Amino acid sequence: MYSIPQEALAKILQRLTKAGLLTSQYGTNGGYTLSRDPRTITAYEVIRTIEGPLFMTSCSAATSDCDQSDRCTVRGPLLKVSRTIEDVLNKLTIWDMTESEHEPSPELVTLGVGNQGK
Repeated sequence: MYSIPQEALAKILQRLTKAGLLTSQYGTNGGYTLSRDPRTITAYEVIRTIEGPLFMTSCSAATSDCDQSDRCTVRGPLLKVSRTIEDVLNKLTIWDMTESEHEPSPELVTLGVGNQGK
């Protein structure tokens, strides 16, 4: 379906399980299931678990040492953009991203991220 190499997929599933987002079940009928209600698992949790902290650029990191930081005019706006993206991803749940016919969370409708046709 997505042509993800098996080794990479196994690592992703391990990370999600270790973070408590998935539960692994062994045996012939084994596999992975969500460990919590999909309405409580945010896109931000999943992305951060798989990718790590989100930064627009390396200078957005709080630990970034840059000799230009005292005269940089880009870092502040990039931090605002990063925070806004994190806010949206923290409000977007796995439930909201499913293709079923349920209504999206009210917070997403007000942000314009919900179903556009409804």
